[in-house]
Amino acid sequence: MQRLVLAAVFSLLCFASARAAGFSDWAAIVVAGDNRAHDGSPAEVFDNGRRDIANDLIALGFNRDNILQFSVMPQNHPGTQQTDQRDIASALWDLSSRTSAGCFIYVTSHGAPGGVLVDGSLWAPDKFAHAVDNACGGRPTVVMVSACYSGIFVPVLQAPERLVVTAARPDRTSFGCGNTDRYTYFDQCVLQSFSTAASFPDLAAEARACVAAREKQMNATPPSEPQIALGATAAIDLPRWR
Repeated sequence: MQRLVLAAVFSLLCFASARAAGFSDWAAIVVAGDNRAHDGSPAEVFDNGRRDIANDLIALGFNRDNILQFSVMPQNHPGTQQTDQRDIASALWDLSSRTSAGCFIYVTSHGAPGGVLVDGSLWAPDKFAHAVDNACGGRPTVVMVSACYSGIFVPVLQAPERLVVTAARPDRTSFGCGNTDRYTYFDQCVLQSFSTAASFPDLAAEARACVAAREKQMNATPPSEPQIALGATAAIDLPRWR
């Protein structure tokens, strides 16, 4: 019995070590792009998602020092920087210069057919993709855009070494950005999938299924239909955490 207990402990320690090694040298940017609900009233929904996504990354083994968070109201959220397109792109470049593994980018905000809202202006897909290309190059990369119409980002971001996940089709809205919501539907599904998924591709698939079920339950129509683009190289190279 003692031998079995020791073996189980050793297995858990090896798992924790492997998990930390898998992401400890990754660069991560997590952005709350706005601080308003869909009706324009103040809301913490995006900052809630931003904060808890970052916490889950740390739990996966990401180095806290290699995770930068951005908020529209950094004075209300210690540890965050001011949300700004140029500053985010610059920070991602700086992070990629001091890390040598992969990149993780998560943006949660409102969206429109022209891009994702970042502190009052739309970050267009081509400019967003340029920032990711410039900083992350051919590294294994996970990009997640949680916003209405966010499927517009897939064509310009997809690449063999990337997993691109969006909260909606290019022509669909997503749900859950009211002033009484804790998270958007997509953010909540991503957060709850961290504990059951074994990798980012798994997490993307579980989150998509979760969103579909939640929308059906809430009679939210038309369905947002989150998009997933998994490159062939990323399917092999992205680390697993269990």
